[in-house]
Amino acid sequence: MSTSEHLFTVFTPTYNRAHTLDRVYSSLAAQTFRDFEWLIVDDGSTDGTHDLVAEWQRLAAFPIRYVRQENRGKHIAFNAAVRGAKGELFLPFDSDDACVPHALERFRHHWSSIPGDERPRFSGVTALCEDQHGNLVGGRFPAPVVDSNSLEIRYRFHVTGEKWGFHRTDVLRAFPFPDVPATYVPESVVWSKIARRYATRFVNDVLRIYYTGAPSLMFGHSVATVATGGRLQHLTVLNEQLDYLRAAPVAFFASAAHYARFSFHLGAPMADQLADLATTRGRLLWSLAVPTGWMLYRRDVRRDARLTSGSHG
Repeated sequence: MSTSEHLFTVFTPTYNRAHTLDRVYSSLAAQTFRDFEWLIVDDGSTDGTHDLVAEWQRLAAFPIRYVRQENRGKHIAFNAAVRGAKGELFLPFDSDDACVPHALERFRHHWSSIPGDERPRFSGVTALCEDQHGNLVGGRFPAPVVDSNSLEIRYRFHVTGEKWGFHRTDVLRAFPFPDVPATYVPESVVWSKIARRYATRFVNDVLRIYYTGAPSLMFGHSVATVATGGRLQHLTVLNEQLDYLRAAPVAFFASAAHYARFSFHLGAPMADQLADLATTRGRLLWSLAVPTGWMLYRRDVRRDARLTSGSHG
């Protein structure tokens, strides 16, 4: 039996998003299922986020916890939230998005529909997103309910686009984000490791409203600002996921090119790029993709130069 205080911890990392955070608050206030806490980790905001949340804490009919950290990145905020979560299930909810009123109720339904003796092999449930105009984001899963993992969904079923789901908190505690000095570490670095150990139930319910067209919390103007996380993401693909190469060769060639691209942004010599690759097939892919990676890197440099000159014009 779970000893958690709530079924869900809804986690929101935020950085200077006082102007959009109301979407999350309003969505949670409207939920038909109420056994949750809202855990906000503020990554060093300077826009009055603290005062806004304090007012919501006074008014809300659900528990809100607020933690402030120095500006270290979403991945560090995620680890802190997982350590402090009081919910059995952990649902990330970005600071500029919304969700439907029955989102938590449907997540609970799908989790409860997994037989109790099978549930230990599952990490969570993942659903679909639509944008603010009501358009489906990416593709649907191949059936209304699919028990699989994120690697199979990506490489074998070729499902694309933003999705939304929770993981068990205890699983996330066993798979923390790497503590690296970066503004951005892709979630796929962690999800892919979880996929090797646990199944996920994928459902074709549209539960999240994913706002498109606004600047991202993680991405700045320069590609160099996300190079550390990008390199780690594609190195993980080349070192850990090549058993899916035959199912998606183009995707793996693209990862090899992006691995080289981000490595060049970080000043990593060719010898170091090669040394960090753990398999013969990974090294071969990288050697074929280096010219493409170099061209992508040079394109980034030219684009950054135009942005810099434009900002000073």
